[in-house]
Amino acid sequence: MKEIINSVLDCIGQTPMIPINLCRLDKTCLRPDGHRGRQTCRMGRSQPKSIARIMAKLEFINPSGSVKDRIAKHIIEKAERRGDLKKDSIIVEASSGNTGIGLAMVAAAKGYRLIIIMPEHMSKERVKIMRALGAKVILTPKSGGFTRPVQKAEAMAKRNPKIFLPRQFSNPDNTEVHRLTTGREIIRQCHGKIDAFVAGIGTGGTLMGVAEALREKGIKAKIVAVEPSEAAILSGEVEMCSHHIAGIGDGFIPEIVNEHKIDQVVKVNSLDAVKMAKRMITRLGLMVGVSSGANYWAACQVARQLGQGKTVVTVLPDRMERYFSTALFK
Repeated sequence: MKEIINSVLDCIGQTPMIPINLCRLDKTCLRPDGHRGRQTCRMGRSQPKSIARIMAKLEFINPSGSVKDRIAKHIIEKAERRGDLKKDSIIVEASSGNTGIGLAMVAAAKGYRLIIIMPEHMSKERVKIMRALGAKVILTPKSGGFTRPVQKAEAMAKRNPKIFLPRQFSNPDNTEVHRLTTGREIIRQCHGKIDAFVAGIGTGGTLMGVAEALREKGIKAKIVAVEPSEAAILSGEVEMCSHHIAGIGDGFIPEIVNEHKIDQVVKVNSLDAVKMAKRMITRLGLMVGVSSGANYWAACQVARQLGQGKTVVTVLPDRMERYFSTALFK
């Protein structure tokens, strides 16, 4: 641990992992059919023998509270080195919240102006955090989904040459940072013994980057994408419906997602994701958000499929304080 650092940005990455196998899960927790009946998760001392070990990477420990700190720092610093980002540049990005918060932290630390464009139905806490960090937030109508913020950012950049667009959904630097950091950290922490990696598809950077890191080392782990059942685009269900798993399921497949690298897609409905997140908070003391509940719920399904002696790795992307006004606390 570094006891003295030069910037808050030096705290990004090198997050710990935790086995979440002390939580004894019965069959109602593990059913892959989205069963919504009573769930009776009880704390136990050992892993149920019928399922694989589940390891979770605590990305909510990053300084602004999410895995997106990694891409915020990396994309900005790569742009600086290329000369795309200058001292008088204005950073403009479309975000559902976590990338916006990460960018707001980086912009504050480096002295850049930042404008975040996001759909109006994202949580109020996200907006307050970004504004507190000095960012300007522009809200777009919910009816336009996530496509409208992206289009608005592109239109602003055409009008103003000082605007720099991180373009998280299409920027290969997004995938690169997870290949260079997240993936390699996971390999080291698990000593290369990884049978499946499970992560939600927001931009897809985490899943794609970790997949590339695993393949570089010859690790043939199953790559599992998680998406809301209400917006199951990867599963071929193109109709977009409202859901409560912020950060994933934006209604389109991002450019940086290579579907050929995905071995399995697990659909999680919002209710199961919220319930799982609540249980992780109250029974394990993990102060996580809804996407963490979705990832862990999906990891349970994969762990049951693989069985004893295998290891499933997932990530817990963000913290609970940006969900106080959402279904997680109702």
